[in-house]
Amino acid sequence: LFRSGRRHKVQASFNDDYFEMEQYDDVVLLCNNELKGNNCSNTEKSSPEEERRRQHRSRRKKQNSLADEVDLMTLLNQCAQAVSSFDLRGANELLRQIRQHASPYGDSIQRLAHHVANALEARIAGTGSTVSTNLVDAKFSASDFLKAYRLYVSAVPFKRMSFFLANCSIAKLAEKATKIHIIDFGVFLGLQWPCLIQHLSKRPNGPPKLRITGIDYPQQGFRPAQRVDATGHRLSGYCARFRVPFSYNGIAQKWETIQPEDLKIEKDELVIVNCMSRSGTLLDETVEANSPRDAFLALVRKLNPSLFIHGVVNGTFNAPFFVTRFREALFHYSSVFDVFDETIPREAHERFLIESEVYGKEVFNVVACEGAERVQRPETYKQWQVRTMKAGLRQVALDQELMEEAKAMVKANYHKDFMVDVDRHWMLQGWKGRTFCALSFWQPA
Repeated sequence: LFRSGRRHKVQASFNDDYFEMEQYDDVVLLCNNELKGNNCSNTEKSSPEEERRRQHRSRRKKQNSLADEVDLMTLLNQCAQAVSSFDLRGANELLRQIRQHASPYGDSIQRLAHHVANALEARIAGTGSTVSTNLVDAKFSASDFLKAYRLYVSAVPFKRMSFFLANCSIAKLAEKATKIHIIDFGVFLGLQWPCLIQHLSKRPNGPPKLRITGIDYPQQGFRPAQRVDATGHRLSGYCARFRVPFSYNGIAQKWETIQPEDLKIEKDELVIVNCMSRSGTLLDETVEANSPRDAFLALVRKLNPSLFIHGVVNGTFNAPFFVTRFREALFHYSSVFDVFDETIPREAHERFLIESEVYGKEVFNVVACEGAERVQRPETYKQWQVRTMKAGLRQVALDQELMEEAKAMVKANYHKDFMVDVDRHWMLQGWKGRTFCALSFWQPA
């Protein structure tokens, strides 16, 4: 869920707003064993009376907004149909009606409708690509991002459980390794790794040498590797703090153009390839004959890693036909915004940031952009399974003990409608029966 796509990534200016290490601690050190002592108010177990009041508020909210919700969903689909048919007069009239009910501060469907309406308006005007680029360039501070991220992981388990399963699996595999090389596609701010660094620092015989190759797409402007390098600087500081020998290699370029020699793999290293929820922003064969997705997986196979950890967004809104894609995206994002309505107070500024700076930009890209400019292209985990097997990788079974622990943590600390399940050796996470994301482990066949 909370991820940074290829073109909508949060642009944090770390030179102007370089946050204190203590604040970074507060976010990233939500380590596995700390989850059970989580004190965040929005994830605590409610008393019976509080639960009754919450259910009453929820019923009242649904009763009050049911008519608007049905109305807005219908209006949005009708507007998309009108746009697809080049009925500009009809589309603009429907947009006018949608604007009367939509609001970035209302209930979940009103908030979603606000962002979808912006995207439809840009599509009608033919300015989708330009506006989408400007949205990418828009910045909010690292401090605001970290506050929003902390609220997100406290209320929604998806990111935390993915990190938990991935990091525990790495620690188990690397128990006796003296040199570990993690190649992280989509490293972003590196929030996955401080917990692992802490774990490695506690080895009885001393920590291993840790190398991280942080890979991300280049940023626009004169400093394309600014964020990748800043991430390496922070991780280096963490390793120094916990006395873990560390080296870092930052790469800011398109993934499909990377060659094995760029990664500087050494013979005596334990190599782990990690990709969390970012492969869905690679273009596919409908845009480029030589699919960047398949090229990425072929590169992973050439690296011959001891383990490939692949987390994906499970989505069905990658259809080339606009109306079909729009309908599926509307279903997906209505569930996403429903999660926030049930778990985060409406007045929370951090919720507004999450919805506008992350998911609002995703919605805009899916609805307003086409061709190579449309970079939000999720596939189902079953489709990724076929791709990955064709690339010459075989799936590794999930650790059942870790899976049971993950299920127990979600049950004890999060809303009852979150789910953790297993299918075909994928860990599935979702909300009210809808699967949002999946995680699996692979080795060379």
